[in-house]
Amino acid sequence: MLTLQPLSSVPLVVQIVDGLRRLVEEGALRAGTKVPSIRQFAHAHQVSVFTVVEAYDRLVAQGLLVSRPHSGFFVRKRAGTAPSVAVPVSATGGTAFDAMWYLRKIFENRHLSLKPGCGWLPHDWLFEDGLKRSLRALAADEVDLGGYGDPKGFGPLRRLICDTLAEQEVTATPEQVLLTQGSSQALDLAARRLVRPGDAVLVDDPGYANLLFGLRFLGARLVGAPRTPVGWDLSLLEARIAEHKPRVFFTQPRLQSPSGSVAQLAQLHRVLQLAERNDMLVVENDIYADLDPDPRPSLASLDQLNRVVHISSYSKTISPNLRVGHVVAHPDLVEDLAQLKMIAGLTSSEFGERLAYGALTEGRWRKHLKALRERLARSHEHVSQRLGALGFEIFAEPKAGMFLWARHPALPDAAQVANEAAEADILLGPGHLFSADLEPGPWLRFNVAWCGDGRVFDFLGRHSSRPAT
Repeated sequence: MLTLQPLSSVPLVVQIVDGLRRLVEEGALRAGTKVPSIRQFAHAHQVSVFTVVEAYDRLVAQGLLVSRPHSGFFVRKRAGTAPSVAVPVSATGGTAFDAMWYLRKIFENRHLSLKPGCGWLPHDWLFEDGLKRSLRALAADEVDLGGYGDPKGFGPLRRLICDTLAEQEVTATPEQVLLTQGSSQALDLAARRLVRPGDAVLVDDPGYANLLFGLRFLGARLVGAPRTPVGWDLSLLEARIAEHKPRVFFTQPRLQSPSGSVAQLAQLHRVLQLAERNDMLVVENDIYADLDPDPRPSLASLDQLNRVVHISSYSKTISPNLRVGHVVAHPDLVEDLAQLKMIAGLTSSEFGERLAYGALTEGRWRKHLKALRERLARSHEHVSQRLGALGFEIFAEPKAGMFLWARHPALPDAAQVANEAAEADILLGPGHLFSADLEPGPWLRFNVAWCGDGRVFDFLGRHSSRPAT
């Protein structure tokens, strides 16, 4: 039905996409027809699973295929219509989100030994000792864990968060703090409360991948706010606000994933002016604040939670398995978010919140953060030098946080490089995972904490020096 040419200069992903599109247009694949599963297609055509995942994802995003949970991929009934930026939830439950979620699941599979594209820190960089001490103390304490706990979360931890925010010049009460299962739940609650299908939603581009997936799942129309090394392209940002009139802007001003960029003070002020002028809320994802060695203002500190919803988490610094995050906002909005949280999961995991509280208060937390920041700064310097020596262009060099965003002129298709890296036991982060419009491109996200193994740069060196075909 479809013949691939492995020796062709046309990438295999493009061959699959074009071939299946042609079969659909010619009627060989009719609306509602189930196409081979990812693994069946990969086996039949002797190609990588990663290649098929990317091809199917592009076809879903283009409106030619639809993914149905637990069933597979099917030719979309409206395959002849032009695709929109975001595919809303269909009657069958299929969305553009499903295939993208599967792709991300594969790329974050821990069986790959080297993980320079992942989004977490190595275990020996985390606050393992503090967590163990907290666990021992909690086990020795006579704590009643038989109930559901406070829907807003463990009170002492919410008060501690208020104290921490006060040091960052954000004034909040414990009633304005809602504890969540990591920042992912916080972002999901905010999105479900603030976004309706068809809404234009402003997002960083490139942006926080999990958030982009979730917004697409809700049927939002994603409007990209292009990042620069010092924040956003303000002229484009203002033009897109005027054109699309988004109700909410989801953004990550500090040590952004994937670009690593940090928005400067003047940019923060301008964003808030635009939000006020256009009656727009701003959801600030500040999960990397603890990794920032420099005290700097946040949108929340400048706005004092008037139009800003502030989100953060301890998953990046204590442990990714400890799903404790929080959202801080205007009291009325927090009450709405708390109701959504109860609908989804009744209440909080007080056990995990007590563990986090114990780790934060046992006396070694600030020392841990200082050592972690210094270690990340050294890694940034090392990785920047190695990438630069190979000819990579680096988007921004914050010398802090986890990420560098880079591209090489000899590697125009980052997804293809990531596919080949996976075959070499290396996990890379291709740029289309972070794109508002799912477009392929040359950019790769590098987690500097996972780039200490020379095999990563050996692989990149071999591929970036290959003659063009």
